[in-house]
Amino acid sequence: MKRALVSVINDLSTDQRVDKVCKTLKKCGYNVLLVGRKKKNSLPMENRMYKTHRMKLIFEKEAVFYAEFNIRLFFFLLFHKSDILISNDLDTLLPNFLISKIKRIPLVYDSHEYFIGVPELEKNGFARKIWLAIEKWIFPKLKHVFTVNQSIAELYQKQYNININIVRNIPLKRLTTISKTREELGLPMDKKIIILQGAGINIDRGVEELVQSMQWIKNSILLIIGNGDIIESLKTKTDELQLNEKVKFINRLTYNELINYTANADLGLTVDKDSNLNYKFSLPNKLFDYISAGIPVLASNLPEVKRIVEKYKVGEILYSHKPEIMAQTIENMLNNKEKLLEYKANTKIAATELCWENEEIELNKVYNLYN
Repeated sequence: MKRALVSVINDLSTDQRVDKVCKTLKKCGYNVLLVGRKKKNSLPMENRMYKTHRMKLIFEKEAVFYAEFNIRLFFFLLFHKSDILISNDLDTLLPNFLISKIKRIPLVYDSHEYFIGVPELEKNGFARKIWLAIEKWIFPKLKHVFTVNQSIAELYQKQYNININIVRNIPLKRLTTISKTREELGLPMDKKIIILQGAGINIDRGVEELVQSMQWIKNSILLIIGNGDIIESLKTKTDELQLNEKVKFINRLTYNELINYTANADLGLTVDKDSNLNYKFSLPNKLFDYISAGIPVLASNLPEVKRIVEKYKVGEILYSHKPEIMAQTIENMLNNKEKLLEYKANTKIAATELCWENEEIELNKVYNLYN
């Protein structure tokens, strides 16, 4: 049995896309090893159908972290048997590319975002130049590249003139029912529940304005589930506005835990701003999680997100991030019972099409070439 060695820079515990790709590789007949890192606050790993390895690093931030990770990953790949390498995002590509040349084995690259367009790099010109130099050197030499939506694929195709395969980050078909009720989760039975979930609750994701908007939203609570750079400042703002009874923060959860909260909500939000190319052309997996869980969606006016919401008629588009307008839009949606029922019915139809089983067909075409 051939071995696929999959690498990603995160701590593995909540990365749904990489988990689904590993399961697809298993179905294709590969022996899979997924390697990432382990942080001080990492969640414990759940049992998986493939092997995992998390490296403990000395550094966790800034350039020294990326340097340490890439050096460690290079030697890990060098001394572990593999027949095919799968690199996830630009921050794992260099060691994978070098090892693919040394060992003369195929490399597949999966870009989860438009990496050089992330706000952290737009604010750090020197770091952006380094990552862009790595990308420009390697990208034109790649044979198999996947990314998450049409807009990002078109950016890469225009930039490097190579074919890009699209595999969206969509959940597996739901085969089991939700295991916990609102009461079991400690959620109120007499209020509407608004949810915003995400692995990266950071600046320009619209969450600052969302918290402020809760001043004018009645008979509802907002659940913010996940970690990110601005969580502490959001908690401070919640205190200042005396919204502790209306805004609840829950630390990052595993997917199986998270989906219980999602399915018990009345409205799911994805409200990223159009502040950089990466956000503008994003297609967050939370959007598909909401649809899979059967809850209506309120989404920012971003091209890829808008395309899904309007095609399947599963919710509405937010055209302003002013807190007062956000509040009015949310209130109008929650108070329109007829529309909410229509959106909920449409999510069930959309979920039958928007599932990983349909997306992985493109993966199979590539991975079956080497097995």
